[in-house]
Amino acid sequence: MTRHALSICQALLRCPSVTPAEGGALETLQHLLESRGFTAHRVTFSEPGTPDIDNLYARIGTGAPYLLFAGHTDVVPPGAASAWTHDPFGGDVANGMIWGRGAADMKGGIAAFAAAALGFLADHGTPNGSIGFLITGDEEGPAVNGTVKLLEWAAARGERFDHCIVGEPTSRESLGDTIKNGRRGSLNARLTVQGRQGHVAYPAKAENPIPTLLALLQALLAPPLDRGTAHFDPSNLEVTSVDTGNPAANVIPAEVTAAFNIRFNDLWTAETLAKELRARAAAVASGARYKFEFLPCNAPAFLTAPSPFTDLAAKAIAAETGLQPKLSTTGGTSDARFIQRYCPVIELGLVGDTMHMVDERVPVADLEQLTRVYRRILDAYFLNG
Repeated sequence: MTRHALSICQALLRCPSVTPAEGGALETLQHLLESRGFTAHRVTFSEPGTPDIDNLYARIGTGAPYLLFAGHTDVVPPGAASAWTHDPFGGDVANGMIWGRGAADMKGGIAAFAAAALGFLADHGTPNGSIGFLITGDEEGPAVNGTVKLLEWAAARGERFDHCIVGEPTSRESLGDTIKNGRRGSLNARLTVQGRQGHVAYPAKAENPIPTLLALLQALLAPPLDRGTAHFDPSNLEVTSVDTGNPAANVIPAEVTAAFNIRFNDLWTAETLAKELRARAAAVASGARYKFEFLPCNAPAFLTAPSPFTDLAAKAIAAETGLQPKLSTTGGTSDARFIQRYCPVIELGLVGDTMHMVDERVPVADLEQLTRVYRRILDAYFLNG
């Protein structure tokens, strides 16, 4: 079973599936699953201004409970291949590692779950319930024509999931030390302050917008938005850019814009957060001319509360690795933010130390151990109730 995971991972890594290209990765996975009895569908979605994206949905079994595995075969560009120790799309195995773009994020996780599922089917036949794969091709891109639409498509067909595992590389130091059971929300915004352009030698004839912006930003930053919750760190606002568009050192700019991002916990929604920030700015504005622009938010904060399902996953990890995993909501966003609307979802995968880096790689031993963890989860889910 575990050696099968290595061969699946190699086959996937040899597919140059840089977003939005399918690169043969979905084809490879589809062929494998169909050969073992899965019913598979390839679905392409489109949206003006974004590339068409190919996606894969596969299921075996017809009843409940239904355990879904979700992930993505698209990868970020590898950069210059000459900078890599091994071909980024070679799937080489060397020094106990499997090398290639996507080894950690997240073709390794897909390979491990596929091997575990196929091993389960070989030993026990079609489950008393259903196993499914929901695999997208644009998680690393705009995330418009992938998971969100594939979920809608599946729901329209009457598909109903009981639980989901996303195979993102969630482990921090050792395989299985972390399960993601939620994610912070993410809201992007811009704040523009209007002034009056003029010569720096005659400030009375101009109106510099930068001091006003600084005062407004200070009001947004302090006091803290909150002190965190039982499952989340405090919400955090980070200013990422301040720009006047002014190349001249002797000109007071006409306006200045600050861009910022807020990673927020479950005390907030994008709407309540925007309302709070507007109120803070208004309290110190003193007649300043300014405007906020809050960008559309498709990343709300969410939590999969501790439950028998999270306990089942934790026990599988402990039995295989000896570790007691930590439930965590830290880090960036993932496609779990879409899946949580349909069923409880956790994220559990490899250590992500090298994801998106030159020489992305994972230990073969970790790939094999993750396969055994997934297999324990499948056994417990379908055989032990």
